[in-house]
Amino acid sequence: MVSRIRSRPAKVCFMMICLLCLLGGCRRRGGVDNPDIMGNKGAGNGTAARSYGTSFAEIENPIQENGNWVGGSEAGASVLVGGRLWTGGRLWGNVQTASGIAYGVDEPTTFGDPTAILKGVWGPEQTVSATVEIFKVSRGRCCHEVELRLRTTISPLSITGYEAYCSVMPDQPYCHIARWNGPNGSYWNLETGSSANYVVSGDVIKATATGANPTIITLYKNGVQILQATDTGAAGGGFGAYGPWTSGNPGIGFYDVHDSDWKEFGFTSFAAVAAAHN
Repeated sequence: MVSRIRSRPAKVCFMMICLLCLLGGCRRRGGVDNPDIMGNKGAGNGTAARSYGTSFAEIENPIQENGNWVGGSEAGASVLVGGRLWTGGRLWGNVQTASGIAYGVDEPTTFGDPTAILKGVWGPEQTVSATVEIFKVSRGRCCHEVELRLRTTISPLSITGYEAYCSVMPDQPYCHIARWNGPNGSYWNLETGSSANYVVSGDVIKATATGANPTIITLYKNGVQILQATDTGAAGGGFGAYGPWTSGNPGIGFYDVHDSDWKEFGFTSFAAVAAAHN
């Protein structure tokens, strides 16, 4: 039996190219800033009302649903800005689905939350909601959390937008509203007040984003408002001034640096609505 193998010079050359891609940052051809990928070519100056709903019926890794979603790994890879060689230099993870539930795939960096956002053109006045499912209640050190995304944009080595999120661990109760500034690991919890809260199976969390400057983000649990944040683009949390984000798409995400048991918690339904915008 004859097997084809690369010659040593070719192998060395191939490895050098891969290393340079990881160091400098790389992404798949036709990345998310390509209009054909995001589905926003020729968007014009206005957007029509839009909605999307799903109960995650397919088995997909990453989630696609007939090409309606794009994952966090589309932001690309770079070891220079936090990516790790043993995870391919990727900065953010993806979301997967399995017969009625969506949950994370992996967390390639400390704050590389598995992420999935809807494609296409979405107006800035957005409402997203999702139903929580927990198969096993985890206890101990932080964290397991579910996340709703608003006005989120995935581009090379960057994810911007807003995140409303809650713990699914009773002994680690919290909910927050964060601004994602773009670079991996750069985020700021910008809500006023605090919410020593958490979610359990069957809870429905909802988040809204309204206004331009300031942008107001509100988080609800089972129809009751629990947090609100106002973003004027001010610096905070040790980071510089970013935002406010006035465009982007809705989506979901998860966080687990506790044990990577992603199948223990997730969402069983998701809905997003954006009002028409001129």
